[in-house]
Amino acid sequence: MQFARRLQSLDRNVFADMDRAKTQARNLGREIIDLSLGSSDLPVVEPTLKIIETSLRDPSTHGYLLHAGTKDFRVAAAHWYFQRFGITVDPEREVLQLIGSQEGTAHLPLAILNPGDVALLLDPGYPSHAGGVYLAGGEIYPMPLLATNNFLPQFEDIPATVLAKSKMMVLSYPHNPTTAIAPFAFFHQAVSFCRQHNLVLVHDFPYVDLVFTEQTDIAPSILQADPQKELSIEFFTLSKSYNMGGFRIGYAIGNSSLIQALRQIKAVVDFNQYRGILNGAIAALSGSQKSVVQTVATFKHRRDIFIQALNEIGWQVTSPQATMYIWAKLPSLWQDNSIEFCTQLVTTTGVAASPGAGFGQAGEGYVRFALVKEPEILRQAAAKIHKFLQAPI
Repeated sequence: MQFARRLQSLDRNVFADMDRAKTQARNLGREIIDLSLGSSDLPVVEPTLKIIETSLRDPSTHGYLLHAGTKDFRVAAAHWYFQRFGITVDPEREVLQLIGSQEGTAHLPLAILNPGDVALLLDPGYPSHAGGVYLAGGEIYPMPLLATNNFLPQFEDIPATVLAKSKMMVLSYPHNPTTAIAPFAFFHQAVSFCRQHNLVLVHDFPYVDLVFTEQTDIAPSILQADPQKELSIEFFTLSKSYNMGGFRIGYAIGNSSLIQALRQIKAVVDFNQYRGILNGAIAALSGSQKSVVQTVATFKHRRDIFIQALNEIGWQVTSPQATMYIWAKLPSLWQDNSIEFCTQLVTTTGVAASPGAGFGQAGEGYVRFALVKEPEILRQAAAKIHKFLQAPI
């Protein structure tokens, strides 16, 4: 049996690889402390769950949901965005409901790229960004994110020959996996650069709320730098702020032509999320945001606990200002093999993390820990890591 050549570009995925490693460790009798996946362990708030529960018993919610049926959700998303960033959004032309923002970032290249066209992606970056480009037959030019540049891409380093073939740039700040934040001036620079080179500018924005500082402008929207929505599209999700990862609900806001193009792709791939989940998401976006504040405080506390625990075992790690992750530079003995480090760590101790190399070549030498466990479990994980690092190789 022969399969399409495009599968060759999809043969490795950091989350699938770690899932296999965790399974093998369980088979060896290890109790897993899973810090490899950014899936929140916090509950969805009761009012949101109540709305979904009520919807389940309403037979009118049980059928297919076409685009027109998502209007109330799109209105709620547009209102949330205006309240947050002060930019008016047309819910009919500039908002699209998605089955998780990953659906949007993976499908958008199908609407923009022809085979051989280039997408400029962050390296390291989220795997679905690259996967969507490969599915579209596009080529990737990685923009390295280095600590010396505060994990921001250097646009001036992109060769003219690459730019001549490029059609889109994908950014994502606060950034997964490096936890970096980008100042507002950077977004202005990105918009100007994309305008100059006729690029679509994509901003994946799942960690809009997960910021651990009092500065209100620490996580700007790309549309604040492109208020006319000339060339930009931004992806949002309820997975992080509202702990709704398993409900698979997100949306895109941006340039109306890009929204329409993505809608065309979506129309031949799926319908929409279950109406009851949309009802719950509307309640989450429109109701009190106290739970979001509490979620942020929880992850900030966990950050402080885990950073302190790592420092106490001699692993000095920079404390992130945002996201739900720790991006830790590996000890010198493991600098060139983050995959082997994570594989041996979970096999020996049961602590699962994500290797930096799984997010791109520039991620080698790092490991990502997700803060998705209670503080005491995070302390236990640090103790197990310490024992692993002390063992002879």
